[in-house]
Amino acid sequence: MVTPHRLRVPAPSAPPLTGHLPFADAPGVPDPIEVTGRWLTRAGRPWFPVSGEFHYSRYPAREWEEELLKMKAGGVSAVASYVIWIHHEEIEGRIRFDGDRDLRRFAELCARHGLDFIPRIGPWCHAEVRNGGLPDWLLVRAREPRTDDPAYLEPVRVWFAAVAEQLRGLGRGHGGPIVAIQIENELYDQPGHLRTLKRLAQEAGLDAPLWTSTAWGGVQLPGDELLPLYGGYPEAFWTEADGGWPDTCRKHFFFTHERDDEGIGADLRPTAVRGSDPAPTDRFPWATCELGGGMAVAYHRRPRVEAADVGALGLTKIGCGSVWQGYYMFHGGTNPPGELTTLQESHATGYPNDLPVLTYDFQAPLGEYGQVRPSYHELRLQHLLLAWLGHRIAPMESVLPERRPAGQHDRDTLRWAVRSDGTSGFLFVTNHQPHEPLPGHPDTAFTVDFPDAPSLTLPSAPVTVPSGACFCWPLRLDVAGLRLEWATAQPVCTVEADGRTVLVLAATDGIAPELALDADTVASVAAPSGEVTPVAGQVLVSGVRPGTDALVEVDAADGSRVGLLVLDAATARTVYRGDAWGAERLVLSGDAVVFDGAEVRLHSPAAEPSFAVLPSPDAAPVVAGTRVRTAADGVFTRYTIEAAPLPDAAVPVTLVRPAGPAPQPVTGVRGRASVPADKYVEALTAEYRVDVPEDLLSAPAGVLLRLRWTGDLARAYVGDVLVADQFYSGRDWDIGLDRLPVEEVRARGLRLKVLPLAVDAAVHVPGQAGDDWRAAGVRHAEWVVTRSWALRPG
Repeated sequence: MVTPHRLRVPAPSAPPLTGHLPFADAPGVPDPIEVTGRWLTRAGRPWFPVSGEFHYSRYPAREWEEELLKMKAGGVSAVASYVIWIHHEEIEGRIRFDGDRDLRRFAELCARHGLDFIPRIGPWCHAEVRNGGLPDWLLVRAREPRTDDPAYLEPVRVWFAAVAEQLRGLGRGHGGPIVAIQIENELYDQPGHLRTLKRLAQEAGLDAPLWTSTAWGGVQLPGDELLPLYGGYPEAFWTEADGGWPDTCRKHFFFTHERDDEGIGADLRPTAVRGSDPAPTDRFPWATCELGGGMAVAYHRRPRVEAADVGALGLTKIGCGSVWQGYYMFHGGTNPPGELTTLQESHATGYPNDLPVLTYDFQAPLGEYGQVRPSYHELRLQHLLLAWLGHRIAPMESVLPERRPAGQHDRDTLRWAVRSDGTSGFLFVTNHQPHEPLPGHPDTAFTVDFPDAPSLTLPSAPVTVPSGACFCWPLRLDVAGLRLEWATAQPVCTVEADGRTVLVLAATDGIAPELALDADTVASVAAPSGEVTPVAGQVLVSGVRPGTDALVEVDAADGSRVGLLVLDAATARTVYRGDAWGAERLVLSGDAVVFDGAEVRLHSPAAEPSFAVLPSPDAAPVVAGTRVRTAADGVFTRYTIEAAPLPDAAVPVTLVRPAGPAPQPVTGVRGRASVPADKYVEALTAEYRVDVPEDLLSAPAGVLLRLRWTGDLARAYVGDVLVADQFYSGRDWDIGLDRLPVEEVRARGLRLKVLPLAVDAAVHVPGQAGDDWRAAGVRHAEWVVTRSWALRPG
């Protein structure tokens, strides 16, 4: 029995409010930024930013540039970063902007590579930092921090002046990258103080076209002074260990028009307080700054976030009506060592969560050591679409179907929505959520009724929407003179190749791709691996086998030539698009690819890395001192680097001392489990020695020690210095060799300490069965060596 899924698109709304907000770009800039009531514009065109959080002070400055290029290649157009006060002025009066704290250099690198920059200047940031980023000395002085207490505002004024000096000349009026500045964070009930902070920042010389504030938890904002930004996470470390999957996370896997999330920051505000009514939706566009690119791991609660969770979250928000995709975190990092104390959030500083001392990996798309994770590829697939069609999608309104889920625990009703301008649009489906798989939906077809155009029904015959499927299908998409009426494949991007405009589409696993072309725009169609059938004013292409050779060639009625390339789902997630060897090209790679002027760089742990290119350059890319093989891969040309052998991956790990009994669990703030005291780490851990080979020590860049382990917590030391740590959550533990003091490692080796976990500890670790995982042990160790290849024109 066919399940009816129908949606009626209403007539387009009246034009949005304009000129009603006190945001202004610098005079004379060539691409002025403005805010309407429903979307943002840049140079008069709708603008759909993609921002990603990367904390410069949690990452080595020598690697900033390459990591920023990875973010750009992943589709991030704006880099956001907390400016964490305690990282810069741990000791009063000694404000440091040197080394890994060089805010100005970080902003300049963003500008160099065409990335916008969004400093989130606090002064309170949270970011799982000690005191939320406020220095200890400030808390001693100010009785009422985060208010207009003069004893608090005077140091803030000095701090803002120091930040402004670092960013002087980097505003938009000077051609700089700063498009927005965030004031404070998660302050829900002090609108007057937020206004004061904005004034202090402006008096210090800070300026941007957009001034923003986080807006979750029913925040009270000071009128139109700050643009409200929202968030949503697939999981949360800040809830109770035994609380299950929070409803405030579950809600983000449904299509709704509710922007707020009362869960974020709820551990740091009274549960009875929910601020005020939400900001009016007709005055502000739906913009986000904290969609969960992953999640931190706290001691009492250690969530796992998978790539599918992150991808489903992002795609759902676009379908809901987002016009700004902002991710926290997009790039993980490591807390710097404090001079006076450790710098993580902890029970010791009155916070309800104990965090690891050093790691802030966040399970992010780009990890603590620059690791490229599956979520990076999952999000890039969406970002390529936004880079191409974001200006079309931003003004489109989100419309929900007549039949939709009855509540947040309805797992049986298909979740879908459409964004439309009244005649065309995109159909979004999310059939994935964490923890509780959603069922497949057999015999599914969709009908979308438009007010200004005929209805569309798709596919040509009902299909099963598989469990876990998430996709966006086009509805009346114009491509170089051809109209694609609909497709059961997700549009990705276009590229010019062999005299054609090639539209790349991503198939959905379990759903056969179909392409319905408007017959009036078609002169001829050639589909070597499919069938072409005229159907009621359309030309239906079916039976296409997705892959690198699945190119449907169309000669359009206006004389243009178009190719429709349908990639299988896995291959589509390897697509990069960038300026490579003098032209815009597609590069297929499951590794990290960055585009840097005349050079393309590939970072790969493979023994013989390969990548494919469309259109092919005139000559094979050259890798200095290395032979490159060339072969056809469908319509792509594949290049394989004949690399020198990788070093032996095996790691000898020597047990020096077995673990003692698990320490008795203790609790701290709000009765939550606390990290065991250091004396137990000293006395009761299993201790291991890792001898690092000399060939790796002599070239440590890109080398990871990857450990599979069990227990409670693990710490790595060189001598007596803590160099890495992790709480057990079932994930592998990576340690970057180039972050370690090489000479000390050569002389003293690397020590690992692993603590067992008590059976009765009030700690949530998902996906574990039995009690064997509580025992302390290193189960497997290997070296992962990622080599970098500079690919220059042939």
